[in-house]
Amino acid sequence: MLKQRLIHPEILDALASAGHGSKILVADGNFPCSTRIGENADLVFLNLAPGKPTVTEVLDVLRTAVPIEDAAVMMPDEGPEPAIFEEFRKCLPDLSLTLFDRYRFYDEVEEPDTCLVIMTGEQRIYANILLTIGVVMP
Repeated sequence: MLKQRLIHPEILDALASAGHGSKILVADGNFPCSTRIGENADLVFLNLAPGKPTVTEVLDVLRTAVPIEDAAVMMPDEGPEPAIFEEFRKCLPDLSLTLFDRYRFYDEVEEPDTCLVIMTGEQRIYANILLTIGVVMP
């Protein structure tokens, strides 16, 4: 048994194979994972039930396992910033969110650097976050 917070075997395997610059998408329940993920991405379904787990719960555990150097989100075309963005900022206090429109976000996820897509049961809209793995300093 592992003593660390992240114990999911498939996620650990994908992260162990990743490196600096690799990307991880933590997706809400609306993300089109069957058509919008990169060719190198492993797909892990954690969507147990509506609202379980949330994107922020997954993010909270992931940030203990890998360094994160960038976090990108999908900005709506109109209206105010989604409330979940403030939760992302609280989880990642040393980062500024990179904002992409919907189709640019999809393009970023489809890049070959995306190594892992984690589907959650998150019901809030615009709750997708694309993380870039940083460097582990010696």
